[in-house]
Amino acid sequence: MKMRLLITGGLGFIGSNFIRDLLRKYPDIEITNVDDQLYGSNSKNLTDFEGDKRYHFVKGNITDYEKISGLVVGKDAVVNFAAETHVDRSLSDPGSFLKSNVSGVFIILEAMRKRNPGARLVHVSTDEVYGDKANGSFTERDALKPSSPYSASKAASDMFVLAYSRTYGLDAMITRCTNNYGPRQFPEKLIPKTILRAALSLKVPIYGSGRNVRDWIYVLDHCSAIENVLNSGIKGQIYNVSAGDEKTNLDVVREILRIMGKDESQIEFVEDRPGHDVRYSLDSSKIREELGWRPIQTFENGLEATVRWYLDNQDWWRPLVNDNVLHPTPWKLKW
Repeated sequence: MKMRLLITGGLGFIGSNFIRDLLRKYPDIEITNVDDQLYGSNSKNLTDFEGDKRYHFVKGNITDYEKISGLVVGKDAVVNFAAETHVDRSLSDPGSFLKSNVSGVFIILEAMRKRNPGARLVHVSTDEVYGDKANGSFTERDALKPSSPYSASKAASDMFVLAYSRTYGLDAMITRCTNNYGPRQFPEKLIPKTILRAALSLKVPIYGSGRNVRDWIYVLDHCSAIENVLNSGIKGQIYNVSAGDEKTNLDVVREILRIMGKDESQIEFVEDRPGHDVRYSLDSSKIREELGWRPIQTFENGLEATVRWYLDNQDWWRPLVNDNVLHPTPWKLKW
């Protein structure tokens, strides 16, 4: 792959794993990473590439039109990871999600339309825009029914991307993925939070009964799907990405405790959060059949590798351990 890429939000969990994966695989790629180093970003995610001439970091926010319009010039493609992502946080501070996830995407689209209309855009979205589904799986043709301010903001940004592709002819595509897990995920998410609290001999909180179902995918499998769409995706198309590993939150926590040799007495059921979706499930047959993508990692092996990474990299997560990680009902906090 000989390509000049602009990655937005590349110091976050999925973005940094995507950048690391491309730099490992392609000796002639050029990547510019723009990130405002706010909540959820971690400069440690890419420190080992700071001296690499193929990688260039720029501090900036996607809502800054002048900054983004300058950065898109000369790029072959833009991959947008930049977003506020945590559902709990969106319940107490929805305004920041509107600004980043909607206004920020609008700025990227405008910058590309005016300064580099021939470039390709891959907009990384989420399965949560569909809402929950008791039976079956969502396809790309299903209507959107977001439940939280976070998912509503992502649905709105998806609509802007599709509108700019149709109205202005931008070569833009959307990926919608299920729950990711793996190294470098911010500690307040379910899997890293469970690992860290268990390691610190603290109670592990689970919302409600813990029967909410999520379809889990290892982050590098998601990254390979994004790469496939970047290389071979069709303008104006949406691609669902899933591994088909559906687990209840309770089963995930129990498996982590088993891997760590911890007792299930550490589990603590807490008050459910508002609008908590019961089940997410995506049909990813489109990307599998049209682009030939397949996930590689099994949930069992991926989860063991993830637990091992966090236990072996305490210098990465210990500075991030605060009330957002330690508090059992984070959606009630005043962020």
